[in-house]
Amino acid sequence: MLQGHGAVGDRARMLRQDMSAPEITLWQILRERPGGLKFRRQHPAGPYIADFYCHEARLIIEIDGEAHNCGDRPLRDIARDRWLAERGLETLRIAAIDIHNNIDGVTGYILATAASRSCGEE
Repeated sequence: MLQGHGAVGDRARMLRQDMSAPEITLWQILRERPGGLKFRRQHPAGPYIADFYCHEARLIIEIDGEAHNCGDRPLRDIARDRWLAERGLETLRIAAIDIHNNIDGVTGYILATAASRSCGEE
């Protein structure tokens, strides 16, 4: 199981109480275990916290708002995704606006990716 380092678990617990509107919208779907897949929210992942994590598929889902395009954030996201990939995890980055505009398409994309990975296909 993917776990966090140090105080990351405490921060993850706090973030579960302070999710963004797009995260809440997606969580309302993922918490029902669509496709028989279990997702965790605000899950510790080493020094990071994944917005959502499916252990069976080794899949991280990150919801990116406008802030992910500013400053050094794109470089930090690349480093984070690399760290996760080195541990066999795939990261799906989903724009927050896409959740608002096309939740069914976003959900289908997540489930198709998770299903292919949980069957051993990559």
